[in-house]
Amino acid sequence: MHFTQREQQALREAGVAQETIETASAAVVESTGEAAADLEAFFDGRETVYSDIDLAHSDSDIQEHTVEYLDLFTHADDIRGYLRFDTWGVPVEGGRVLSDGAVELSLGPTVDSRVRFAGREDAL
Repeated sequence: MHFTQREQQALREAGVAQETIETASAAVVESTGEAAADLEAFFDGRETVYSDIDLAHSDSDIQEHTVEYLDLFTHADDIRGYLRFDTWGVPVEGGRVLSDGAVELSLGPTVDSRVRFAGREDAL
């Protein structure tokens, strides 16, 4: 179930039926899975992507990356996984599709930032 025990209790006390809570929870889980699939599809088959990641040794606002893979898993409304580039990688702790040409990932330790990725520089 997506909702915590306290959230479920509060919803029941507010008059929401258990069946409605379960339906809403299932919809959240389904939506999260679809979002993860859409994010993986964005990176799948792309050799190069561009990002607005802030790199310490770069003067450019836009970075070019060679992508090996994006591997995600979901749990309730959490999206987590790993984004692997040609020479380095980073944990992923969330994400969303922004448009047909761009996505945003919340990257974990070593980056600790939300980063936009696009298939073309001008899409950033």
